[in-house]
Amino acid sequence: MINTLVLVGKVLEAPEIRTTAKGNTVAHLLIEADKMFRNEDGSLSSDIFDVTLWKGIAEECASICRPGSIVGIKGRLQSTTNEHNGRQFHNVDIVAEKVTFLSERMQAIDRL
Repeated sequence: MINTLVLVGKVLEAPEIRTTAKGNTVAHLLIEADKMFRNEDGSLSSDIFDVTLWKGIAEECASICRPGSIVGIKGRLQSTTNEHNGRQFHNVDIVAEKVTFLSERMQAIDRL
């Protein structure tokens, strides 16, 4: 079985690093990714994803990512199950394993 996810999107908010109780660094990256089809009115819609970044990836993204930056994310889906009032809830999170900063590459291509 393979659990791989690839997203390309625009950064909406600069990630902020925090430290967990175990001393690991973590950040969340909010990105907007366009859908590849048009709505009834002809406009493109998009989805917003919250991506979890750990350790070195979190630190690098916090220093480089700014709102409007374009990033490529290779990661995985991680599911968790929580119980509240006797009812089970299932959540799916995106965990980044690699982040590629595409804005800089696109700017370099534009200069050619």
